[in-house]
Amino acid sequence: MLVLLPPSEGKAASGRGAPLKPGSLSLPGLAESRAAVLAELVELCAADEEKAREVLGLSEGLRGEVAKNAELRTAGARPAGEVYTGVLYDALDLATLDAAARKRARASLLVFSGLWGAVRVDDRIPSYRCSMGVKLPGIGALGAYWRAPMAEVMPEAAGDGLVLDLRSAAYATAWKPKGEVAGRTATVRVLHAPTRKVVSHFNKATKGRIVRSLLEAGAGPASPGELVEALRDLGYVVEYQAPAPGKGWSLDVLVDEIH
Repeated sequence: MLVLLPPSEGKAASGRGAPLKPGSLSLPGLAESRAAVLAELVELCAADEEKAREVLGLSEGLRGEVAKNAELRTAGARPAGEVYTGVLYDALDLATLDAAARKRARASLLVFSGLWGAVRVDDRIPSYRCSMGVKLPGIGALGAYWRAPMAEVMPEAAGDGLVLDLRSAAYATAWKPKGEVAGRTATVRVLHAPTRKVVSHFNKATKGRIVRSLLEAGAGPASPGELVEALRDLGYVVEYQAPAPGKGWSLDVLVDEIH
């Protein structure tokens, strides 16, 4: 099982340890593209703070993020699973998983990123600010930029098992499963059961809890159908419609309370 996650806009501070080692990151096929985005982002933020703030869509209160980006090559790095914070990652709470579940997390979780393309949760990265919706002056829109390199590396990363896609819309633009991979991909919506409306904050929290539940249970569904069974066994209320051949599955997880 491969689980695709969005990053978080807010991130923990960089560590005090060794700086980024680009060659150590997972998915080495993305190395050239990562280097290009990193070079442009660092140059932009070091040269013109106001322009960088405009390009990155940062408010006055987030001005410090520009300076942080300018120092990405020398800032301390820490595991991506510690860098990404926010509602989904708080609910997932990787740090409190037992050893077996943490091992499964390292093997199965892949976080998409406007700067790195995608990283594993144990890849060491510095804290940064660069969403997939950013349009860098030289590279252009990052969602479009990442499509070609992602198309090269993701089919191998997906292997021959289930792909559980929990990315937000902006990050889903960087790679869309196709063909045989699409047929074993499942996306998840979280709906308020009484109204059948999508919930936002609780959507992220529920997705984090779903991933945690699967990791703790040692569940290894090999297909979307097996995922439905596994989630129901874990107590989730799941509805779905079987798709046409070669199309991805869409699962609705129903919740009674929104908090």
